[in-house]
Parts: sequence; C-alpha cells; structure tokens
Amino acid sequence: MTAQFFTGALVVVFFALMIAVGLYCRKHAVSVDGFVLGGRSVGPWLTAFAYGTSYFSAVIFVGYAGQFGWQFGVASTWIGLGNAFIGSLLAWNILGRRTRIMTQHLSSKTMPDFFQKRYNSNALKIAASIIVFIFLIPYTASLYNGLSSLFQVAFAIPYWAVILAMAVLTGIYVIFGGYMATAINDFIQGIVMLVGIVAVIVAVMNQNGGFMDSMGALAETTGWEYTSFAGPDPLFLIVVVLLTSLGTWGLPQMVGKFYAISGENAIKKGTLISTVFAVIVAGGCYFLGGFGKLFVSPDAVAKGGFDVIVPSMISTLSPYIVGIVIVLVLSASMSTLSSLVLTSASTLTLDVVVPNAKKETSEKKKILIMRLFILFFIVLSAVIAILKDSIWKDFVFIAQMMGVSWGALAGSFLAPFLYGLYWKKTTRAAVWTSFGFGVGMMVVQLLISMKVIPAVGILSVIFRNSLYSGVFAMMGGLILVPIVSLFTKKSLPENTEEKFACYDATVSTPAKNALEEK
Repeated sequence: MTAQFFTGALVVVFFALMIAVGLYCRKHAVSVDGFVLGGRSVGPWLTAFAYGTSYFSAVIFVGYAGQFGWQFGVASTWIGLGNAFIGSLLAWNILGRRTRIMTQHLSSKTMPDFFQKRYNSNALKIAASIIVFIFLIPYTASLYNGLSSLFQVAFAIPYWAVILAMAVLTGIYVIFGGYMATAINDFIQGIVMLVGIVAVIVAVMNQNGGFMDSMGALAETTGWEYTSFAGPDPLFLIVVVLLTSLGTWGLPQMVGKFYAISGENAIKKGTLISTVFAVIVAGGCYFLGGFGKLFVSPDAVAKGGFDVIVPSMISTLSPYIVGIVIVLVLSASMSTLSSLVLTSASTLTLDVVVPNAKKETSEKKKILIMRLFILFFIVLSAVIAILKDSIWKDFVFIAQMMGVSWGALAGSFLAPFLYGLYWKKTTRAAVWTSFGFGVGMMVVQLLISMKVIPAVGILSVIFRNSLYSGVFAMMGGLILVPIVSLFTKKSLPENTEEKFACYDATVSTPAKNALEEK
C-alpha cells in the first residue's frame, strides 16, 4: 500500500464517518432547541471536545503555530498553556455553570438573545446579531488558510477543490444533524487531533535526535533567546496569550457550548477534559512551531509567509505521518467551521428573521430557515476563501478583515456577557458602550492596517497590529462597563432581581455530593 493510497483512504473514511453521524443525528434536529442546543442534554465529553475543537482550528496549527513559533521560539508554548488554563479551565469555572443556569432561566438560545432578555432591549439583540454576522463571515473564511500548502504535500489537488470538498461535507452533517451531529463529530475530530499532534511532535523531535538535541540545534541556529523561558519579546508574548485565551470568553460560538451542557457533573468533568485537551493540542501546536527555524530559511518565510513553516516541517516526515496530519488539519478546520456556521445561522434566524416575521413561524419553518442560512454561510465563506487565494490576493481589505474579526467579537461581547452573569447593576448604556468601543477599536485597526489613516504617537503602540488592538478592546470593555454602569443607573434593566433569582433556586443532590446543613 503506497503512502498516497493510505492518505486517500484515511480521508475517505473520515468524510464517510462525518456524513454517517450527520444522518444518524437527524432525530435530534426535529425542534429548534434540539437543532441549536441538542436539547440542553449534551454530556461532558461531547461538550468538552466541542469546545476544544471549536477553539483550535487549522489557523492555529498551520498559521499561528508557525508565526508565533518563529517569533518567540519555544516560549510560544506559553500561548498554548494560556489557552488551556485561561481559555479553558478559567472559562469553564467562571462562565460554565452561570451561563447554563441563566440562559435556561431566560430561555435564551444565542448570545444576542441573551443580551435582549438580560438587559430588556431588542435593539441590543439586533446590534449584537449584526456584529456576529459581519465579523464571523471573514473569521469563517480564514479557516481554510493553510489547507492548500498541506494538501500540496500529499496530493496535487487544487486549493479550490479542497475548500469545496470541505465545505460540502461540513454542510451535509450540520444541515442534517444540527448541534448534536456537530458535537459527536467534534468528539471524533478531537480524537484525531490528539493522536495527530502527539505523532507529529514525536516525529519532528526525532528528526534532530530528540528533545534535548533539538533544543541544542535551535539555540545554535537562532541564539539562546529562542530557547529561553520568555522568548525574545515577552511583552508581545503576553499580548498574544491574552487575546487568544481571554478572547474566547466573548466569542458566541464558544460560550454557546455552555448553553447545551446537561448538568453539574457534566460541567465538572467537562472542565477537566477540556483543559487536558487544550494542554495537549494547543500546547503541542505552539511547542512544535517553536522549532520552525530548524526547517525553514528566513528567505522562504519572507517569500511565502508564516503559513509555509509548519507544512515545510511536515514535508520532511514519513508520508504516513503526513497522511495523519492531513486528517488532523481537516478535523481542526471542519469542527470550527461547523460551530461558526451553526452560530451564525441560529443567530440570524432566531434573533433577526423570526422576531420580524409578520406571521408566527412554526418549529419546522425555523429549522428550515436555519438550514438555508447554514448553506448560505458555508457557500459565502468558501467563495471568499477561493477568491482571496486567486483574484483577491492583493486585496488588503479581506486579509485585514480576517485579522480583526476575533478582536471585534471578543472586544464587544466579553465584558457585557461576563458582567451580565455576575453583576446586577450592569446597565444597557454600558453594554452599548462596550459594543461601540470593541467594534470602533477594530475598525480603526482595519483603517490603519490598510494605511487609510496614519498611526502616530500612542496609536502606533495600541494599533501595532490586530492582536494589540484586540487586547485593548477587551480590557477597555472590562473597565468601561462598570464605570459607565455607575453613571447610567437610569438605564438599569427592570426585573434584574428576578433574573438573578435563578442562582438561588434550591436543587436536590445526593449526600455523597453535599453534606446536609444542621
């Protein structure tokens, strides 16, 4: 059996399994609650893997791992560990339980819907839906980045064909099976990612005689700072850790996983599973990227960009390892793509189309509309990705728009969502301020990146790139929301006490989990 046949067989089996799961899960997608949230009964393993695979896409494995590994060396591993302990462990502990309780109490199915019901404002819901629509599309299109170079390593397949196949197959299982199909496939894809990243790290380390010899070779090639604890640029490293870790707290496709989890035990187990998954996958990806300078010359990076680093490392390995990596990258891309399009479609359907319909919309029609929007979002993102690779190669707006998407979403939503779960005095005016500040910061970043406006003085620091401005957008929201709330008490939502009463509701639990008070 040739290596190419092995890789092709792996890909075919992988695609067939994804479609089979989608068809199997049709029974869970007969109601809106089932299609969007899996009936709020999804267990810890599926939820944890859905969270992790939505978090870590091919952009991280191919793009970020190569870029930040090149810039920080082995210290880029801190980014992966930050993703694990801030983006996963802390997120589950701080957001998980409260999100599940309050969203069920408010009958909220999406993040914009939460803003409406928590703050009694339909305008907030519409504004949040528009932000999700505008900034998730380029983010979704960016998921295809890196697929081309990796598939060229294994097959002589055009980039557009790879995108088309991935889009069609993802569309099939999400449209048929909804959230449950996405969650089950995320679990399968997560297993592939775990096995794949461990296999690749072992193979790459063995290329230079093991871990210690690889570290020695890296120090000899680049200098000691690329093998040091903090790397050559500690401040920028902290910025990257904050954006890629704390930013997930405000992303609707990530927070939405907490809406669907089944209960207390599932949250406890899911927290541990999600954290371990992130340590292995994210920590492994960034650790691997730290050795990129051993495999790629500066001239090659200057010519082909950071996306050539990881594929160049992979090309030196056994063809069978390359086959595993191909399926790994497909898993990472399809899992995140499915999460994003389901989030976009459910938001647009439930928060914009259905509330503004003249007639009452049945459950079947709502699901049909969501399926049509899923198809629309998948087609649109695929078309943007194909055009960007061919006709729009020099169109700066598309590339920069993809870069600011994460910062705009996290900067707008993180603070009002977090405070909305914990602080009764959060006001509507404060939420509007966070929306405006988050989007405004990233629009300015977009204009500066496109050289429409100059970056002078302090602006050159804040808007050094979309990572810096994204962190400022998030931290600014966390500071502005409580300050604005204290000065705008008149816009405090009504019935806030009743909304927070859900946290004080009494529940029964076995004695082995909690001692009875005497």
